[in-house]
Amino acid sequence: MTEPARPGRRSAPSTGRPVGSITRGTTAHNRLRRCDRWIAAVHGRSLRAADRPLVVDLGYGASHATPLELFTRMRRVAPGVEVVGIEIDPARVALAKPYERQGLTFLLGGFELPVPRPPTLVRAFNVLRQYSEAEAWHYWDVLRARLAPGGVLVEGTCSENGRRAVWVGLSREGPQTITFSARFSAFERPSDLADRLPKTLIHRNVPGERIHGFLSDFDHAWAVSAPYGAHGARQRWLAAVRLLSGSWPVPLRPPLGGPARWRLGELTLPWSAVDPRQPARRASNTA
Repeated sequence: MTEPARPGRRSAPSTGRPVGSITRGTTAHNRLRRCDRWIAAVHGRSLRAADRPLVVDLGYGASHATPLELFTRMRRVAPGVEVVGIEIDPARVALAKPYERQGLTFLLGGFELPVPRPPTLVRAFNVLRQYSEAEAWHYWDVLRARLAPGGVLVEGTCSENGRRAVWVGLSREGPQTITFSARFSAFERPSDLADRLPKTLIHRNVPGERIHGFLSDFDHAWAVSAPYGAHGARQRWLAAVRLLSGSWPVPLRPPLGGPARWRLGELTLPWSAVDPRQPARRASNTA
C-alpha cells in the first residue's frame, strides 16, 4: 500500500478536536440516491442481521438532506438501524440538530468517528477529494479500523446532481468492490465517469494502469454496442456490460451483478481488477 503522507494540520487527535478538514459542503436532495439504492440491495441483509446496527454518514455537508434520506431508506430495509450524521463544521451540525428524531442524530466530528459503538456501515461521499492520494489511502485505513466486525465502508464521489458516481466498498480487511453508476443521459461514453473516480485512483487513469485499461475497454464495448442504441441507451449499456464480462471479472449474479443491477446504469467490479498496487493487465480486446 502507498505510504500515507503526514496529515499535518488535518489530524490532531491528541487535542480532542475532530480529525480532518472542512469540505465545501455542497449537497442536494437525492444526490446519493444511487449509492443508497446499492447499499440497500447489497448490504441490506447484513444490516438486518446486525445487533443494533449503526450507520454513519460522514461529512454530510451544509444540509441535513442526505443523512435524513439515508435514514429513511435504510429504515425500509432494516427497521432497527440508527443513523448518525457527522460533520466537522460546528455550524452545519447546529443547523441539522432540529431535524433529529429517534434513530437519527447529528454529531460534531471527523475521521475519528465519535460514535457510541463501532458502526456497521459508514458512507463517506465527496469527503476525500481535497486530500492527496497518500492521505486517501491513510484515511481508508483509519475508517476501516473503526468498523464493527463484518462492517462496510462505502467511500465515493458523485457529481453535484448525483447522476454520475463511483464508489468503493471496503471491509475491515481492505477494499473489496468498485461500482460505476450513471444516469444514461449523463454521459456520452463510460469513461466520462473518470472524473468521479476515488482519490486513490483518479490520478492513475493513465496508460499502463489497470483503471485506464478498464475504462478504455468499457468505451470500446460501448462503441461496439452502438447498434443496440436504437432500442435505447439502457439496452446499449446492457450489451456493453455483457461484452465487457468476457474479459473483465464482472459479477453476473445478484446482489452485485446481473441484468437487474445493470439496467440501473450500474456496474460493479472486484477491487482487485483495478487495484493500482497490482501489476497492470495486458491490453484486452472486447470486440
